[in-house]
Amino acid sequence: MQIILFDDNTRFNLLPFTHTRPIADIRCGIYTMRERWEYFLKSSTSTLTLPYLQTVFPISLGSDNLLINGSLFANENLVAAVINLPLGHRLVSNGKTIAARTENNQLDFNNLVAETTSLKEIPFQDDFTTLNNTWDIFSLNDKAIREDFKLITNNKRSEALPKGLLSGNPDKIFVEEGANIYAGCIINAGTGPVYIGKHAEILEGTMIRGPLAICDHAVVKMGAKLYGATTIGPGSKVGGEINNVVFFANSNKAHDGYLGNAVIGEWCNLGADTNCSNLKNNYDEVKIWDEYSQRSVKTGLTFCGLMMGDHSKCGINTMFNTGTIAGVSCNIFGSGFPSKFIPSFTWGGAEEMTNYDFNKAMETIVRVMTRRHKTLTPAEIEMYRHIFETTASQRELFNSFKA
Repeated sequence: MQIILFDDNTRFNLLPFTHTRPIADIRCGIYTMRERWEYFLKSSTSTLTLPYLQTVFPISLGSDNLLINGSLFANENLVAAVINLPLGHRLVSNGKTIAARTENNQLDFNNLVAETTSLKEIPFQDDFTTLNNTWDIFSLNDKAIREDFKLITNNKRSEALPKGLLSGNPDKIFVEEGANIYAGCIINAGTGPVYIGKHAEILEGTMIRGPLAICDHAVVKMGAKLYGATTIGPGSKVGGEINNVVFFANSNKAHDGYLGNAVIGEWCNLGADTNCSNLKNNYDEVKIWDEYSQRSVKTGLTFCGLMMGDHSKCGINTMFNTGTIAGVSCNIFGSGFPSKFIPSFTWGGAEEMTNYDFNKAMETIVRVMTRRHKTLTPAEIEMYRHIFETTASQRELFNSFKA
C-alpha cells in the first residue's frame, strides 16, 4: 500500500508557506505535519500536490493508495480510522475528506476531488485538529509542542542537565544526545515542556520558558529571551526576544530585536535589531492580506505579527507592522514600515519596491544554501521560476508603494 499525504484547497489559505512546500511539510510543534504522520504510521510517505511542486515532492502511486489529508494533525484515534479504511472508501468529517483509499494510479491535484467524492463515505466522529490558516501555525503551536513532546520522549531517557541550571519542573526538560547547554542558562518548564534536540546549542545567559522546542542543530545566542510557545526549527540560529514564534528550518534571527506571534519559513535572515509589531495600538483585531483571494481577512486574533516566506531577508533596523505578510525571496530594507503585504521576489521597502531580479535571487539562494552544504536542484529552480512568474501581477500592483 502506498501512503500519500495530499493537499486540498486549504493550501491556498497557507500562502506564502505553501508556495514552496505541501501542507504536510509545514512545521507546527516539534514535528512537521508529515513527520507526525510518519511517527504514527511507522512508514514513509509521498505527496500529492500542485503540478509545479510535484517534481520537488514526488508521488508514489500503485494499485492500493491510501490518501491522507496533510492539513490534519495525526493522533491515535485518527490514525486507527485511517489505516483501517477499506479500499474504495473515504473518511469524512463535516464534508472534509480526511482520508481516501483508491486503486486509481493516475491521480493528480486536479482530479483528486472528483476521485475522492466518487468513493463510499464513512463518517469520522472523533475530534481532530487542522491547519486552516497561516496564523494557526503559531496559534496551535502550544498544543502541538505539548503533544509532540509526549511522542518524541516516549520510552527515552534525557541526557543529564548541567549542574547549577536553574529550572522549574526539570522532569519536563528533555535533552537529546550531543546538545550543549552553557553556563548561566535558566530553563523554566513549569509553564510547559522544553525539548532540546540533537547537537543543539544554548549559549550563555539564555532564558527560556516552555512550552518550547529547540530542534536538531539549532543555536540560541547568548542572552536570548525565549517565551513559549516557540519552535526553533532545525539548523536555525536565534537571539534577542522571541515570543510564540515558529521557525521552520535553517533561518536566522541572530541579533537583538523583538519577534512575536510569527512564522518564519526556511532560509530566512532577519537583520540586527529587526522589530515586529504583534499588537495594534488600539488593541483591535488584526487583519492580514490573503494572497489567494486578494483581500484583507480577519484573523480573530489580537496578537499577530510577521509571516515570512522562504528565502526572504531583511536589513538591519527593519520594522514590520502588525500582521505583515512577506512572500518568497523578498529583500526588504530601509527606514519606515514596509507594506503589510510584500509580494514574492520583491526588492525594497517603505519608500519603494521593485522586482528582485530572478537570476540574482537564485544566486543568493545558492550562496545561502552552500553555506549549509545544501544544493539547489534544477527542479527547485523551476519551482521558484513558477512562483516568480505567477506572482508578477502582485508585484506590479504593489511596486512603488508609498508608505
